[in-house]
Amino acid sequence: MIQAAVVGAAGYIGGELLRLLINHPGVELVAATSRTLRGRPVDTVHPNLRGRTRLTFSAEEQLDRCDVLFLATPHRETMRRMPDFLAKAGVVIDLSGDFRLRDTDVYEHYYGAPHEAHDLLPTFTRGIPEFDREQLRVADRISVPGCMANAGILALTPLAEGGLIRGDIMVDARTGSSGSGAKAGSENLHAERSGALRVFAPTRHRHEAEISQATKHTVRMTATGVEAVRGVQLLCRVALGDGVDARVIRARYRAAYADEPFVRIVAAKRGMHRFPDAKILSGSNFCDIGFALDEGASTVTVIAALDNLVKGGAGNAVQCMNVRFGEPEHRGLEFTGLHPN
Repeated sequence: MIQAAVVGAAGYIGGELLRLLINHPGVELVAATSRTLRGRPVDTVHPNLRGRTRLTFSAEEQLDRCDVLFLATPHRETMRRMPDFLAKAGVVIDLSGDFRLRDTDVYEHYYGAPHEAHDLLPTFTRGIPEFDREQLRVADRISVPGCMANAGILALTPLAEGGLIRGDIMVDARTGSSGSGAKAGSENLHAERSGALRVFAPTRHRHEAEISQATKHTVRMTATGVEAVRGVQLLCRVALGDGVDARVIRARYRAAYADEPFVRIVAAKRGMHRFPDAKILSGSNFCDIGFALDEGASTVTVIAALDNLVKGGAGNAVQCMNVRFGEPEHRGLEFTGLHPN
């Protein structure tokens, strides 16, 4: 059994990690930490876990060494504390933003503070199993991408690596309220969020830097909060090189994802579900990708959708753990989502 612990287990991502790890047949969940809830049963904060665990929140100082430590900890704080975390486990999987970007100047530009652990940056492996599987098999330090970044990277990398993209990439992202975390401010009160389509990042969203880093193209991203609780949907508008048609695009996606357990290419010709929709992915570790080609304009709109808390966070982290420890990659991640939902 893999002994696993979660730091920052009281938040939404932390709760998803607990849910997945408790139900993982190859894992023993040994600790869930919280600064303010020490001694309280985990299921008082995450009521969906009632009857599934007797675990109580513990202080970080009580952590014993384990096989894998998941960090659901805040940006900027995580990098300062990383040496202590690395001493607690053989494998550390970080879900903060602190080790996603390789360029410290880019990090400071997007996060508003200098990077304080730049010497550790080269020691982290990006956590996208679809592209980083071989590196993840031996990685002891893993950085999981942001939710919208993961959707964008999965949607665009096959086209970028195939040399099909010309010029800048425009990304229009929509996200549910859980993406703001469990301690979001007054802007996420139901009275403020209900019925709203709120553009909260008209420019320079942090995840555009990750997509740009992965695709080697300039990315311009806008992010809008929608009324849904879970889910991310990205519309990526791309200018295509000469001679690129739907057949070429479809072939690139099939070649990239034919054997991938958690990426599905949506190519329905008609019906309400002919494009990726985050609603049917709630709770699942799938990323659905589809596209619509404007042949007259030589542009394509690539649509990607996922559950921001699962494939956009905790599920992707567990998938990385499975790869690293030689577990079947789908283990503990078999839930298919709900319809209707």
